[in-house]
Amino acid sequence: MMRGKSQLTIDTRLLKPGLRIAVGLSGGADSVALLRALSARSAELGLVVHAAHLHHGLRGEEADGDLAFSREIAAALGLPFHQARVDVAKEALADPSNGKAAETLEEAARRVRYAWFRQLLATGELDAVATAHTLDDQAETVLAKLLRGAWTEGLAGISPKLESSKSGPILRPLLKTTRAEVEAYLRVLGQPWREDSSNRHLTFTRNRIRHELLPLLDEWNPRLREHLAHMAVLAADEEAWWDVELSRVAPQILLLGRAVRGGGRSTGSDLSIGIDVTRLAAFAPALQRRLLRYAAAQMGAAPDFEATEALRELALTGRAGRRLELAQGLHAERTPREIRLKVGPVSRFADASLTAAKTEGAPGEHKSCIPCEIDAPEFGIVLKVAFETVAGANAVQRTPAGASVTLRNWKPGDRVRLRHSSGPRKVKEVLERLKVTGSSRSIWPVLEMEGRIIWMQGVVLEPEPGLVVQARQSSRNQA
Repeated sequence: MMRGKSQLTIDTRLLKPGLRIAVGLSGGADSVALLRALSARSAELGLVVHAAHLHHGLRGEEADGDLAFSREIAAALGLPFHQARVDVAKEALADPSNGKAAETLEEAARRVRYAWFRQLLATGELDAVATAHTLDDQAETVLAKLLRGAWTEGLAGISPKLESSKSGPILRPLLKTTRAEVEAYLRVLGQPWREDSSNRHLTFTRNRIRHELLPLLDEWNPRLREHLAHMAVLAADEEAWWDVELSRVAPQILLLGRAVRGGGRSTGSDLSIGIDVTRLAAFAPALQRRLLRYAAAQMGAAPDFEATEALRELALTGRAGRRLELAQGLHAERTPREIRLKVGPVSRFADASLTAAKTEGAPGEHKSCIPCEIDAPEFGIVLKVAFETVAGANAVQRTPAGASVTLRNWKPGDRVRLRHSSGPRKVKEVLERLKVTGSSRSIWPVLEMEGRIIWMQGVVLEPEPGLVVQARQSSRNQA
């Protein structure tokens, strides 16, 4: 992985000549190495390199030292330096006035850090921001997701390129480089770095994985970190393939509304999705699961493994008339020919093992630029919003690049356009038709873009040309 004695391997496929890129510089070994490597090769690669340091307001004088150290490195290399200060401890607190739920320090730090990166990109002074995530970070992330029971999309781990802003992406050029190689590179240069004392605190899950679990597993397989990183690449590629396959198969098998006598379907007042169980049974189990989760996602729900298997059992072996209530108010009913999914109120008789607990209080808003992935644990979902793949000279993509979306709780006056509906309907009326009442009704997510709602949990809306919105269950727990 090392090139000669004084070069660090970086993924140059992520970089293009003329790119104005800021390295997120903490002062730690990884970010210092990335800054030195990009600075040393800036002329060769045609880069304009900046340094960016965010003071998190934690660790007192130690953090002040990190800022001074980072500023000195940037000055020594003759690089522009950006800095800001935030109070992460305050940011992590719950704020009932705007419905913000409490976060862990790790969650809050990551959120404000990436928000600051987006602010830097929005100024137009930069084209991209680079973070120094390494192969070790990737391995730790995949293992953490595996421990939480993530699906394949979670095992994809850290993406090499995160499209987080209309002004530019977040890049990870060191994902194929180990932490040991980073430190060896810095020693060759004689370049010191800062050690963050909080990285030794075993109260943080990632630190326990890094300092306790992975070293133990290394004794069983010294190449485990490499294998976990490979798993991330495989999972990411397979998820991309599944996205295309589901966009092809799902429209052929998912049916809106309830079947009526004489053929056809009623969609006027029945906000549900039906799946022909005979056709579903003909597919392989892997595709069955994907289709059931895809259908649930259209209703704004994200069933976990147990819930998905319960849906499969109901579809393949269940008797007509049998019903099931799952997480996030997702209801399933077996008819003679179909399994029908809809979202309704969570009953007190729901199976506790299959029903997700609701977070008290009104959730906050999550705003991001398309394409994006919004993790909203207070709603219990992760929304993925992406541009639809279009082809041909007559393809229509009305959504402009860089458009932003906001995932939020519904509010009085909101209106939606249901698929096959004659006109817009009030969200309040839709929830009444779904028989959603009480606490379930007070917390109901919608996705807004340019003043209109393009997605709502529990119903199928008129599609937004050029956009694909998918939901899955959030793997994060609220503090």
